Amino acid sequence: MPGAPQLDIFTLAQRPELRPRIFSAEFAAAVPEFMRHDPTAELYYASPHFDRYLGFALAALDRDEPDRVVARAMSVPFAFRDGTAGREELPDSGWDEIIRWAHQDAITGRQPTAISALEIMVVGPYRGRGVSGLMLAAMRENAKRLGFTDLYAPVRPSDKHREPRTSFAEYVHRTRGDRLPHDSWLRVHARVGGTIVKVAPCSMVIAGTLAEWSHWTGLPFATSGEIEVAGALSPVHVNLAQDHAVYVEPNVWVHHRV
Repeated sequence: MPGAPQLDIFTLAQRPELRPRIFSAEFAAAVPEFMRHDPTAELYYASPHFDRYLGFALAALDRDEPDRVVARAMSVPFAFRDGTAGREELPDSGWDEIIRWAHQDAITGRQPTAISALEIMVVGPYRGRGVSGLMLAAMRENAKRLGFTDLYAPVRPSDKHREPRTSFAEYVHRTRGDRLPHDSWLRVHARVGGTIVKVAPCSMVIAGTLAEWSHWTGLPFATSGEIEVAGALSPVHVNLAQDHAVYVEPNVWVHHRV
């Protein structure tokens, strides 16, 4: 497998013309379809909200193919432990809530004191080559450049989907013989000083009709109960009588002091 590519990484504030390219079909295909239907995401990714966050969105270009955007990294500023917002603990509803906090701060003019990562996404041919770690380092550097000292991340463990019925808390605290996390993405965070703070058990909530879930996954959803879906970290809760299915994704809060 090829080694890590040489990347040039910019914020969208620096290179606004890259904005449509980080929302290409290639990036959309990098995650399971159902993951693109969390309604809270609109408060960050949809215009005009996203216009506020261009300095917190990174795009990576392959230096050998300078027209190729190969990765993106998104983050958001928010007020935390500042004595005004009443936010002394990271939220159990991690990813969703941090976007709501940032949105509230933006519309009320509250000064942010920390940054939360939202995602690092790498296109298919570049996965497994260390690009995600390079993007995490770039996100840390961008936080420092913007004057922040704390970067938090509601991390989606990359290997948890292989055992969706395993207790999430047990999984994220599982370690190898070298005491690094069992999960490969959590190891990347740990190697650069990230520390696990707490589990966010309701980090993302994605609900839809059975027809919508069938469209998103190709599965029939013909019985009520817990259904395993490819790419999901935990089973999807299906209710035939009420014609809906709900996915509640746990994440784990990781703190980086930058």
